[in-house]
Amino acid sequence: MSRMLASVNSLEEAIIALQFDVDIIDLKQPALGALGALQTQQVQTIVTGLQQVKPVSATIGDLPMQADVIFDAVNKMADTGVDYIKIGFFPGQDWNKVIRKLATLTQDSIQLIAVLFADQQPDLNNIKQFAEAGFTGIMLDTMNKTNGSLTQVMPLATLQHFVQTAKHYQLLCGLAGSLRAVDIPSLLPLQADYLGFRGALCKQHSRTASLDPIAMQNIKTALALADEYQQSFAYAHDSQP
Repeated sequence: MSRMLASVNSLEEAIIALQFDVDIIDLKQPALGALGALQTQQVQTIVTGLQQVKPVSATIGDLPMQADVIFDAVNKMADTGVDYIKIGFFPGQDWNKVIRKLATLTQDSIQLIAVLFADQQPDLNNIKQFAEAGFTGIMLDTMNKTNGSLTQVMPLATLQHFVQTAKHYQLLCGLAGSLRAVDIPSLLPLQADYLGFRGALCKQHSRTASLDPIAMQNIKTALALADEYQQSFAYAHDSQP
């Protein structure tokens, strides 16, 4: 079953996520963009408060694809003690210099997650390049949060190809992008390592609003029900003569 990633923007929200036993706590500031970053001091406070109970990831922000800028931001975020650092690779820019520069950090055991944007027609042939540079994982997200969820901007067949390719290169694989409860039954069978949520966990399903415990429970329940159905279907299929 795919694990659940919950994006939060404060220690208070992180504690709520812990109460619902989410698998990965992701630190970002949604008001600042698709991968808006928290200040490193805020991240440090949250990491300290969580006491390594759950894996923690954090974004470095919607930064231009300039190797030195990205390198410095990753280095600073690594000092906070987060487990994973997420880096957005934006379209229309030269990724090669950035990837080569970041490869020197992966040699120091810093775990990097590349984020590609499904609504910007990413070249999935780059997955191999990230693996060769020592990245830990790769994920799909959406840049424009008003264009619908991940499943509305990319066909399931392409998502399946993405997951299979990531796993072929032994990369941790995640799917996110305005995901809703209704998306879960179609995404779980793809067997991504995790599904990421923000807006669906918030009041009025607004990603910039605060977390809503009722919405959190709804997503947890939807994940459990979809997994139960998937297992029942597999059992019934295997039991056929």
